[in-house]
Amino acid sequence: MTLTATKAMPSGFSNIAFQQFLESRIEPDWVSELRSLSFDRYRDLLSEGLDPEEWKRVELRAFRPDQFSIRVDGASTESDTLMQDRTEFAGAVVHVDGQCQRQKLSDDLLAKGVLFGDLAALLRTHGDILKPYFSTKAVPSARDRFTAWHGAFWTGGTVLYVPRGVCIEQSLYSLISLSQDGAADFSHTLVILEDGAEATLLEETASATPEIAGLHVGAVELLIGQNARLRYAQLQNWNSKTWHFAHQAGRVAGNGSLQWTVGGLGAKLAHIHQTVDLDGRGAEAQVNGVTFATDRQVLSYYTQQTHNAPDTHSDLLYKDVLRDRSRVIWRGMIRVEKDAQRTDGYQRNDSLLLTSTARCDAIPGLEIEADDVRCTHGATAGRVDVDQVFYAMCRGLSEREAMHMIVQGFLQIVTDRIPVELVREVLDRAVERKLGIGE
Repeated sequence: MTLTATKAMPSGFSNIAFQQFLESRIEPDWVSELRSLSFDRYRDLLSEGLDPEEWKRVELRAFRPDQFSIRVDGASTESDTLMQDRTEFAGAVVHVDGQCQRQKLSDDLLAKGVLFGDLAALLRTHGDILKPYFSTKAVPSARDRFTAWHGAFWTGGTVLYVPRGVCIEQSLYSLISLSQDGAADFSHTLVILEDGAEATLLEETASATPEIAGLHVGAVELLIGQNARLRYAQLQNWNSKTWHFAHQAGRVAGNGSLQWTVGGLGAKLAHIHQTVDLDGRGAEAQVNGVTFATDRQVLSYYTQQTHNAPDTHSDLLYKDVLRDRSRVIWRGMIRVEKDAQRTDGYQRNDSLLLTSTARCDAIPGLEIEADDVRCTHGATAGRVDVDQVFYAMCRGLSEREAMHMIVQGFLQIVTDRIPVELVREVLDRAVERKLGIGE
């Protein structure tokens, strides 16, 4: 697996190309050292296979990494987005082709010590705060081939740091966009909430046009302190020519709370490795997923809820809608360590197939070491009831409108759990677009 380091560099991941990439960066020595360790790890892992349990249902033979490159020419064409400019945000960060185009944060939050902006810039100016968290606690770069690849070549991303006891009432916004054909994005999202802090971050990915091919190899790290509360939503809306790979992880300390919403709408092929670790007594996490796959899309999720402490609670609910010849893969696991007594864990995946040619694979699982727990898992899949469509059409609805009503009702159970009204609204608009009845 290879990749051109920059637009002007030779293809491949040779030592020369990597050194040229390092020389093009302006960053602290400790960041360059982490990159070098990740690059060495990546080279070692090229000769090893990927984890068969995670990847055996994901077809990568058509993937050609050498067709993509990290761009340094500063393109600024932005994309048609779902959330941008639809409400007022306390702060916003926009990345295009791995380069930060603009960022802002309200003066009152700056005065409270909140950091929000471009990852590369903030590692230079506030490395003393961010160094203990970056690529160490949630998504270590040595985990597998993709995290090592990302760790060596990440080019930007978003940081949110909220000091102890600070509550941000208004949502923050982050956009990750691709605008050039053949561009690669290695963005990294790092969220740190100290004890007693509270914040909401809405993030989305988008392509500038439907025609451009793109690659995203990303990472998301969500670190929630004691009694802290984070609401995080990421809507993946790449075009149908983009490859999307991401490792996303959250860690929650004692009595902390993570409310995580995932929207899977775009991409040619997407594979997301998503983990939640409940590390302190009383920690809780709710994970909501909405996926709508069309044409020949392949959307894959590998989720794990790990209970490391007693009296913790996790609740994962994914709803998938498929049509045409698309495929959705979900492999879920609840793991309970032996000291995590009185764990309450729940996971469920439901799939609605709109055509007979769509396919879903849902595999829930449990690994329980403790003896005083309550863990539930399940998965369902089924076709749309033709009688329901006929009933709606007899009352004046078109077939598309009837299908939208049925799909909306199917997804409502999970969308009702999302506390941010804007996210609920844009998900409904996205479903209309997928069904061909929205602009």
